[in-house]
Amino acid sequence: MKNTVSSVKTRLLIDRLIEPRRQIPEERKRFTNQALKVLIIPIIVEQFLALLVGIADTLMVSYAGEAAVSAVSLVNQLNNIFILVFTALASGGAVVASQYIGSRDKENGDLAASQLVMITSLIAFCMMAMLLLFGRQIFGLLFGSVEEDVLESGLVYLRISAWSFPFLAVYNGCAGLFRSMGKTKSLMNVSIIMNVMNVVGNAIGIFYFHAGAAGVAYPSLVSRAFAAAVMFWLAVSKENPLSVHIREVFAWKGEMIGRIFKVAIPNSVENGLFQISKVALSSIVAMFGTVQIAANGVAQSFWSMAALFCLAMGPAFITVIGQYMGAGDSEGAEYYMKKLLRLTWLGGAIWNAVFFMLTPLILKLYSLSAEAVWLIMILVLLHNTFNAVFCPVSYSVSSGMRAAGDVKYTMYASIISTVVCRVILSVLFGIVLNLGVIGITLAMVADWGIHAVLIGIRYMGGKWKNYKVI
Repeated sequence: MKNTVSSVKTRLLIDRLIEPRRQIPEERKRFTNQALKVLIIPIIVEQFLALLVGIADTLMVSYAGEAAVSAVSLVNQLNNIFILVFTALASGGAVVASQYIGSRDKENGDLAASQLVMITSLIAFCMMAMLLLFGRQIFGLLFGSVEEDVLESGLVYLRISAWSFPFLAVYNGCAGLFRSMGKTKSLMNVSIIMNVMNVVGNAIGIFYFHAGAAGVAYPSLVSRAFAAAVMFWLAVSKENPLSVHIREVFAWKGEMIGRIFKVAIPNSVENGLFQISKVALSSIVAMFGTVQIAANGVAQSFWSMAALFCLAMGPAFITVIGQYMGAGDSEGAEYYMKKLLRLTWLGGAIWNAVFFMLTPLILKLYSLSAEAVWLIMILVLLHNTFNAVFCPVSYSVSSGMRAAGDVKYTMYASIISTVVCRVILSVLFGIVLNLGVIGITLAMVADWGIHAVLIGIRYMGGKWKNYKVI
C-alpha cells in the first residue's frame, strides 16, 4: 500500500514538473504521458545498446592485434562521415513524414516514405562504388603513409564496410519513418537483434576464425543486411500510418525529394562541419602529452554515455513537433516543445548525476595512472554539469525547430557556435592559457552555451512557427 501511494506521489510530482503552465484542450493532446513514454523509452534503450555494442566491439577488436585496431579505428572515422549523410537524410525524411502524418495526408506521406528509401539507397550505392573503386587512394589521402599491415587491414575493412552502405541506408531511412510514426518499439526490437548478431559475429570472427579486421567487418555487413530487410518488410505494411510502396521506390518525384533535401542538406552541413571540427580538435589534443591524450580518450567514451538521454530526446521532438506543425497547430507544437524541454531537463539532470557517481567505479576497470584518473573525473564533471543545463536547449529544442522547418537558422547557429567559437576557444583555453584538455572541454561547454542562447532567442521570438515544409 505504501509503495502504491509513493508511486502515485512520484507521478504527480513528475507531472507537476513537466507540465507547462499554459495548457491546450485535452482533445488536442495527441501524445498523452503514456504515449510519450511508449515513444521515448525504446529510443533510449536502442541508443544505450548501440553504445554498449560499440564498447564491446572495441574491446574484441583489441584482441585482433594493433594493426587491426588501428585499421578499424581509422576506417570508422571515414565511415562516420558517410553514416552522417544517411542519418541526415533519415532525419529530413522523418520531418517531412511526421508533418504528413499530422496533416492526415496519407497519399503524400506514403510517397515521401517511398522516395526517402529510394534516394538514400541511390546515394549509398554511389558511395559504395566510390570506395570500392578508389578506396586505396582515399585511404592514403586521408591517413598518409601508415604501416603496410595497417594499410592492408584498413583496405579489407573499408571494402567490406562499403558493401553494407546500401543496407545501412535502407535501415536508417526506414528507422526515420518508424520514429516519425511513433513506432519506436518495433525499431528497438530490430535494433536489439541487429546488435546481438553483430557482437556474436565479431566474437566468432575474432576468437574462432582469427580473421582480424575482416572478422569484425563481415558481421556488420550481415547484421545490417538483416536489419534492412526486416525494416523494409515492416515499412511496406499497409497497416502503418505511412507505408512504403515498391513501385514508388523506383520512381523519381523531384518535388518530394526537394522537400526531403530542404531539411536534410542543412542538417548534413551542420553534422559534417561538427565532425570536421572534432578532427581538428583531435590534432590540438595530440599536443598535450600521453596522460592528457589518454584521459581525453577515456572521458569521451564516458561523455557519449552521459549525453544519452538528451540525444535520445531529439527524435522525440522531431516526431511530436513535426506532427503538430503538419496539422497546422502551432499552439500545440509550442505546448509540447515546452513539455518535452522540461522532461529533457529533468531526465538529463538525473542521468548525468547518476553517471557521474558511477564514474569512479567504472574507472577501476581501467589501468590508468592516478593523474589520468583525477583528470578524467574533472572532465566528466564539467561535461555532465553543463550537458544537463545547456544541451536540452542546444540539441533537443533545435531538433524541434528543425521539425518545424526552421533548418537554416539551426545550421547557422551550429556553425557559429561549433566551428567558430569552439575551435577558437579551444586554441585560447587549451594552448594560450595552457589549460590542456580541460581548456578543450571548457571550449566544448562554451559551444553548447552559445548555441543554447542562439536557439533560445529564436525559440522565444516565435519565428520557428512560421515555416512550411509540406
